[in-house]
Amino acid sequence: MIEKYKRRRQLLILVVLCIVALLTMAFSMTTGDFKMTVPQFFRTLFGHGEATDTMVLFEFRMPRLVVTLLSGMALAISGALLQSITKNPLADPGIIGINAGSGFFIVLLIMFMPVDSSTFVYILPFFSMLGGLLTALLIFVLSYKKNEGIQPVRMILIGVGMATALSGASIMMTSTFNSDQMEFISAWYAGSIWGDTWPFAVMITVAVCILMPIVLMKANILNILNTHEHVSTGVGVDVNRQRLIMVSIAVFLSSCAVAVSGGIGFIGLLGPHIARSLVGPRHQMFMPVALLIGAILLALSDTLGRLLLQPAGIIVSIMGAPYFLYLMNRSAQNEY
Repeated sequence: MIEKYKRRRQLLILVVLCIVALLTMAFSMTTGDFKMTVPQFFRTLFGHGEATDTMVLFEFRMPRLVVTLLSGMALAISGALLQSITKNPLADPGIIGINAGSGFFIVLLIMFMPVDSSTFVYILPFFSMLGGLLTALLIFVLSYKKNEGIQPVRMILIGVGMATALSGASIMMTSTFNSDQMEFISAWYAGSIWGDTWPFAVMITVAVCILMPIVLMKANILNILNTHEHVSTGVGVDVNRQRLIMVSIAVFLSSCAVAVSGGIGFIGLLGPHIARSLVGPRHQMFMPVALLIGAILLALSDTLGRLLLQPAGIIVSIMGAPYFLYLMNRSAQNEY
């Protein structure tokens, strides 16, 4: 009876989050410098709007919304995977150095290519992903122990150190930038959702559509990995192999998201924690709820950023920093 009530409650939470996501999408589509009423929005959506409304909706707002929703999903799932694998509630793509690696490679690119170059915006996402992936690879190598595989705690500590080192190197190099270069890199680090056109929306869509089903199909494996390592090995799970697969997916998802949205932090921390508090740690329900919360948080932050305080990354940080301190305080209290 209790289990049945629990399942119904979890399903209700999922339905409510889907409705909130739809309302957030409608709010984002109709809000901005160019006002659009709800009837205008639906007329334009179904091909009966004015030329100006059509251009604003399909060329500006819709690709940006797709990028924010899918980037939020990717960051939330990436954070959830890292927290599950490392058993560390504070694990997050930004905290372990992936954002810093992407930022460092973008700084290198800006040093050698003008930001107003016609090819710059298309090369930048690949440099960003390359930076995130190479940084993660270096962290994996340094945290790997023979016969024991990747050590989760060691990986977090090395990631934090790597993030600090790469951020310092990036700051040192930006001291030579001109005003245009400085303006761009500052906006990227602040999470400006700069890749808001259809080519970038397609890129993040492909990545999420390929990797997200794999993660959802691995829900049982993730449940097992959340237990003690001896239990996982006892039921026949190759712990090291599964950890490597999951961490690789987490890194690739976060690298893709950071490439098009900028250095946004805390979505990978907030989404999984809120989801876990709502539906518990069972990954079959936890993962879908986490990705919906990530999508809602980033889309809502971007919309509020356009109205109140740009860019979106600042709104996310305003929400995320106090929550991060709260988690640290709670973790410290649990130790005593």
